[in-house]
Amino acid sequence: MEYYAHSDGTKNKKFWQKLRNHLEAVADLAGKFGEKFGSKEPAFVAGLLHDIGKYSAEFQARLEGAAKRVDHSTFGAQEILSLYKKPIGYLLAYVIAGHHSGLPDGGSVADDSSLEGRLKKTGLPNCSGWTKEIASIPDSSRLRPNLRPINGQLGFCLSFYIRMLYSCLVDADFLDTERFIAAETFNRRGGWPTLSELMAHLDQYLDTMSAAAPDTPVNCLRKDILAHCREKANNQPGFFTLTVPTGGGKTLSSLAFALRHAVRHGLERIIYVIPYTSIIEQTADVFRSALGREAVLEHHSNFQYNREDDEDWQEISEKLKLSAENWDAPIIVTTNVQFFESLFANRSSKCRKLHNLARSVIILDEAQMLPTDYLKPCLAALIELVTNYSASVILCTATQPALNRLMPESICFKEIASDIDKLYEAFRRVKVSFIGEKTDAAVVEQLSRHEQVLCIVNTRRHARMLYEQLKSVGDVYHLSARMCPVHRTEKLKEIREILANGKPCRLVSTQLIEAGVNIDFPVVYRAAAGIDSVAQAAGRCNREGRLRTGHVFVFKPEKHGLPGGWFSRTAEIAGMVMREFDDPMSLAAVRRYFEYLFDIDREELDKQRILQLFRENEKHLLFPFTEVANKFKLIDSKTVSIIIPWDKEAKELIRELQFTNYPAGMARRFQPYTVQVYTYEFAELLRTRAIRTVAGMYHILDDSRYYDEQVGLLTPESTVLPEEVLIF
Repeated sequence: MEYYAHSDGTKNKKFWQKLRNHLEAVADLAGKFGEKFGSKEPAFVAGLLHDIGKYSAEFQARLEGAAKRVDHSTFGAQEILSLYKKPIGYLLAYVIAGHHSGLPDGGSVADDSSLEGRLKKTGLPNCSGWTKEIASIPDSSRLRPNLRPINGQLGFCLSFYIRMLYSCLVDADFLDTERFIAAETFNRRGGWPTLSELMAHLDQYLDTMSAAAPDTPVNCLRKDILAHCREKANNQPGFFTLTVPTGGGKTLSSLAFALRHAVRHGLERIIYVIPYTSIIEQTADVFRSALGREAVLEHHSNFQYNREDDEDWQEISEKLKLSAENWDAPIIVTTNVQFFESLFANRSSKCRKLHNLARSVIILDEAQMLPTDYLKPCLAALIELVTNYSASVILCTATQPALNRLMPESICFKEIASDIDKLYEAFRRVKVSFIGEKTDAAVVEQLSRHEQVLCIVNTRRHARMLYEQLKSVGDVYHLSARMCPVHRTEKLKEIREILANGKPCRLVSTQLIEAGVNIDFPVVYRAAAGIDSVAQAAGRCNREGRLRTGHVFVFKPEKHGLPGGWFSRTAEIAGMVMREFDDPMSLAAVRRYFEYLFDIDREELDKQRILQLFRENEKHLLFPFTEVANKFKLIDSKTVSIIIPWDKEAKELIRELQFTNYPAGMARRFQPYTVQVYTYEFAELLRTRAIRTVAGMYHILDDSRYYDEQVGLLTPESTVLPEEVLIF
């Protein structure tokens, strides 16, 4: 009997993919991926045996159109445990059992969805035909991983290893499926410039930019910072900090370090991680200007795919909808949410990229914004990547969090910058003052006194309210994540030109402007927030040092301007530091702020007990992958992406979407035109028929009345419709 892995949707089996060919191809790819972290053989075995459950008459009938569902993953998990004993056999059983439906919890025999339950499952089809086609498999002695658990975290170490092997398998499975059904798409993969080529491009770009820059004290300091980054790149891989004051050029300097470091030590890619989705496109554009468009992948898509990871999919064109980015580009720009949630995910669509973190340089921009509620598991994941997967991690910020006290004694941070105390003094260009409680009316009155002033607040609602009240003053602008990225970019360009020409400009913005946005105001107002946020706001004040001193005024807003929880807690701690230090931006004040924060939040640094969950049954290798994936959510409120038909290019993409066979492949192209809304807002937009859904996954704004050129996307409650105008 001939066995097949996939059909092409026709009855002519001549064009179907043979199962043996698929298994061998996936094994080769998975082995290549696993080789990066010394696990070529385990990954190869996972690839070779992952689909042996398709060696059954029932599954072959399913390919021919039979209606009965067939569980083929469970047989492979059971068989591999009979071939390889614990621990490696059990680790691989997780990988194979979950390659469609996601890594399961270890669980118990009583739970038939857990690994334990599936390993005891009976009544599976006869799949013995695999032994006739797969002649030999590697000996178990070649499958032993060389892992070093840190700080006694054996369970976390092994669970992380399972997830990395799983990544190798599911990415290889996706790619071979793509090669079979969409060879042209597969053949377009790769062809990236090398890191050595990109380093040469960046060096030329930086040297040209440096030669053209005025010989000011600030620019001289930026050159010194860049020189130190280039020099320290020869250091051995590990943990690094880059502590550079805002305005010191750390974005490109950190990239210069990363490229040199990668080339020097044979690392494979740069992962640049940013706290905000709203600024990712700006950083990616900076990198593209320096390196070329073809080198940089930005990935923060939140598009949802229906029927994700369904074991029963047979339409390969449907399966390819899950072909999310696997991060095989040389430069990746992504977000904290995308990066860390993927590290704790259990679904193939999120995990397939993880093997590409091995032998990479990971830059955490604005490292002070690592999520406090999940700080300990995030640090544990970074330690794993450095210790067992040959990565380097750089914590890059002007306000370095006091993480040393949370790290094992064996972990040492190497500072890249030279004499950071001197750097701070040299870049000190502002005076920060706390001006007490202020009503919205009082804030508006003070802002109206200044011709050029920036006001940063904590919520989109507060920004909108202040903007509306300021409009009567004139020359008022607004920025928030309610505006799609292309719209924000155009607005920022307009604002920069106005400032450069010395014209009046009063800007109200959410905190999206605090990181990665190069803009310079003489005066900044900041609603109460953590010291790190205040420091970021100060980085938008007198940024180029044109004034002797810029002024930053911190105020306590009305209740609607200071949400509870994290915001109020950090604002309160910042108030303590401001009362204790004359200069709340000093390095000593920043250190004290994080010491207070971590002490007060000590019990909250692993709020969901992620590390404890992996420790509880580590002796029995029972790991709660599904439970952890559900608990590890950096953003509590789920959001939905809305595509805004902002310009001709967006409208052309929407037209193209109607005719493509592979709509998921367009997700990256739509990112510059998306706005995130909460699910309850999405429901309201649906109710009012303001949006339509295309290809089952893209939600497009279909009513232009719900998008304002000044403030962006409007919710139905805030929309002024023509009929309402007529009433008045």
